[in-house]
Amino acid sequence: MSELTSPKQRIVALTSFLNLYALVGIAFYGPPFFYDFLVKEFDWSREQVTSGNTFGKTLVLPLFGFAAGWIIDRFGLKRLMIVGILFGAISIIGLGYVDTLPLFYACFIFNALGYVCAGPLPNQVLLSRWFKESRGKAMGFAYLGIGLGGAITVKMASWLTGRFGWQTALMCLGVLMLVVALPLTLMADDKSEEFGQQSQIPAAPLGEILRSPSFYLLAIGSLCSIGAVGATNQHLKLYLTRDNGFDQATAANVIALVLFTSNVGRILMGWLADRFPKKYVMISIYLLVAAGIPLLFFIQAPGAIYLFAIVFGIGMGGDYMIIPLMAAELFGVRVMGRVMGLIIVVDGLAEAWVPKLVGRLRDQNPNYTKGFALMIGLALFGALAISLLPRKEKHADA
Repeated sequence: MSELTSPKQRIVALTSFLNLYALVGIAFYGPPFFYDFLVKEFDWSREQVTSGNTFGKTLVLPLFGFAAGWIIDRFGLKRLMIVGILFGAISIIGLGYVDTLPLFYACFIFNALGYVCAGPLPNQVLLSRWFKESRGKAMGFAYLGIGLGGAITVKMASWLTGRFGWQTALMCLGVLMLVVALPLTLMADDKSEEFGQQSQIPAAPLGEILRSPSFYLLAIGSLCSIGAVGATNQHLKLYLTRDNGFDQATAANVIALVLFTSNVGRILMGWLADRFPKKYVMISIYLLVAAGIPLLFFIQAPGAIYLFAIVFGIGMGGDYMIIPLMAAELFGVRVMGRVMGLIIVVDGLAEAWVPKLVGRLRDQNPNYTKGFALMIGLALFGALAISLLPRKEKHADA
């Protein structure tokens, strides 16, 4: 990465990498690995086990999503991120003690707080402040932490569960989050010298952005695709083990392959976003998501599950990363905290509610056909919304 020349830039990039490893790779992709244990042990439904994320994000995101963006723009990132790391670790450790739905939901409130305070939003802003020409590469490198963290977490969860049980496995993963994310976050500088100079330039008023059709097209497109991706991830292990008889080790290998392949998507889409119009890169990502999900209908065919893992994994890898790149191009870095604060609320709610809806459809039907059809339709509609965005020159402070 050509722009990673100064020690501070290296620390910032590595900080975001490790934060996303912990707050998304562990805290987001970790819990779904344990859903089938909860269904089996407590006789909870699929809708109930996927409702923890729904409950936490629905409660937290509208209250704190935009506030987090405002805090970032006004007071800086570091303290917010430290608090978020602590919340995220508490949520995963707490899941190791759950035996009732209220406690399960309480853990996901802390999980959502960690996601808002130290997950994608603050790290997107941090990277955008430190990188300009190579922002796509920097974002792609940092977002490798998600795929690597998720893949390692799934394999660790399988190994720890087999030896110590699923409760102890969750507690170990929570402690690992603190070890991975806290040290460099304490060291990182949350403002570059260039950003400090740009901060003297008046930013576009938020009201002007909210009157822009581009904001709503970006919000609609991203929420549709994020909802489809989130539902696929939340239900994948349930679909593999409960519906198709995959053993725990094989299911873990499939999920790890999806997450590992997502890193290929992040590298590829970050490279493309620095060279081609981001609008078309974003559309291609959403079409890959839509193309990957139908392969789950043919899961028993030789090699189909691995083809799904590759196609869907590449699309998933670019999905989260391209949104802040598109937002920075459309609206500029100076208001990115507030813009992404709004976007992350909308996307987070879709990521919370679509898995719950798919769970309800599966509980009411003998298979996932209706749920998968919903996910495919959402991804395609997201691509359509993004296709309506204008091709636009970068904002002056982008």
